[in-house]
Amino acid sequence: MSKVTIRTLTATEATAAIPALADILSDCVEGGASVGFMSPYTPQDAMPYWQGVAQAVAEGSTVLIVAEKDNEILGTVQLGIGMMPNQPHRADLKKLLVHRKARGLGLSRLLMEAAEEEAGKHGRHVLVLDTATGSPAETIYEKFGWQRVGVIPQYALMPDGSYCGSTFFYKSLTAD
Repeated sequence: MSKVTIRTLTATEATAAIPALADILSDCVEGGASVGFMSPYTPQDAMPYWQGVAQAVAEGSTVLIVAEKDNEILGTVQLGIGMMPNQPHRADLKKLLVHRKARGLGLSRLLMEAAEEEAGKHGRHVLVLDTATGSPAETIYEKFGWQRVGVIPQYALMPDGSYCGSTFFYKSLTAD
């Protein structure tokens, strides 16, 4: 059985990974995930988004983490660390994505653990995220120790155009 590797990408590596990342994002959107994009959504449609992420990595405002198995990128998560001056201790967890063919391998947990470790390396101890209310991700985040803050109804659209609420979570990496 092959091992899963979790690693943080440099800007050059992020640029090289754009096709694989675009495939994952397209797969998630087409699978019904509310992650900011509407269906139909092809890997080609996702390329500009990932080019922007690679640029943000180059600028130092985003940390991009991937999960690989057999040298194939199967999952990713981002840590937004380019915050306003009054938020040097905070980071946004963004786009936890796992290709449908790789679900059930524990990649979400490994990616989240890596994101928390990276947050610490960057002096961030308050993490925040939002996810579609009623989605499987809601349960995953609670299982990983995130605290549910609340729900905003009709916050976003699902890929099919229907409204969905967003549930907001935070996690403190320090003892209160």
